[in-house]
Amino acid sequence: MSRISVVVPVYHNAPSLPDLLARLQALASRHPGDAFRFVFVDDGSKDDSFAVLLKLLKVEPRVTVVKLSRNFGSNAAILAGLAEGDGDAVATISADLQDPPETLDAMLAHWRAGKKVILAAREGRDDPPATAFLASVFYRLFRKYAIATMPEGGFDFFVVDHAVRDLLLGIQESNAYLMGLVLWLGFDPAVVPFRRQARDARYGRSMWGFGRKVKYFIDSFVAFSYVPIRAASVLGLLVSAAGLLYAVFIVFAHFALDLKVQGWASLMIVLLVVSGAQLLVMGMIGEYLWRNLDETRRRPRYVVEARVTGGGGGSDGRP
Repeated sequence: MSRISVVVPVYHNAPSLPDLLARLQALASRHPGDAFRFVFVDDGSKDDSFAVLLKLLKVEPRVTVVKLSRNFGSNAAILAGLAEGDGDAVATISADLQDPPETLDAMLAHWRAGKKVILAAREGRDDPPATAFLASVFYRLFRKYAIATMPEGGFDFFVVDHAVRDLLLGIQESNAYLMGLVLWLGFDPAVVPFRRQARDARYGRSMWGFGRKVKYFIDSFVAFSYVPIRAASVLGLLVSAAGLLYAVFIVFAHFALDLKVQGWASLMIVLLVVSGAQLLVMGMIGEYLWRNLDETRRRPRYVVEARVTGGGGGSDGRP
């Protein structure tokens, strides 16, 4: 008998949780020879998610609920679930049902065949056009400048063997991009394609606002690519070269052409352009420095406020 844990990060997903559990129960029924656990991690939700999870726990003994003390982000919530999810294999899936749980059937088949990492890669998505376009740009850039093995449509739905799960938990990065770490570990992942479904109106709107997406983008590239800092160096070189050429032109115009260069307008243009470039470069460097500072603090990546099991277990606070 194989022991399989399914980890679900939860953030303002109260309406979809009963339907998700029903489909996970159906998954377990299709694999009667396996022992399933369903680990739900409430990532500081302000809606009724935790209350709904406690109700589900009363009717499904295989459910474990982990409540974080505040919102730490999806990567931290998944790591908290991986730490809780013991077993021979651990799967992660989002709570909004845009990634169909039925895809796990094919993913588990690959795991039983010996694969240690199985990715559910999006071959298409029914998201709004703007969301689909931005996601496409992000994954195209990530493939080109960070990790070439990233699936074209990206992924955040995967199954890993217990050995890979232990390796992921052993990487102590405060701003880890978890999907990048999964690829960075290697193990020749198997890829199961699926189409990301549209979000059902009954489940509310996505909490992935523009600010969260920008942070996700920056964290991903800073963690796995030197391109931003190299681009800053190239920009500095280009601005310096342009400034030098402009200085040569001014000297030439003054002595050879007897051209009286108007001072204020040209000075302001140069000052604004160069100052803007300097601030941009300093911002890029600052992103790397901030993450280095965050790593040296060694703060816990998440804080558990409560842990409740289907057997009525207690709660504790632990990093």
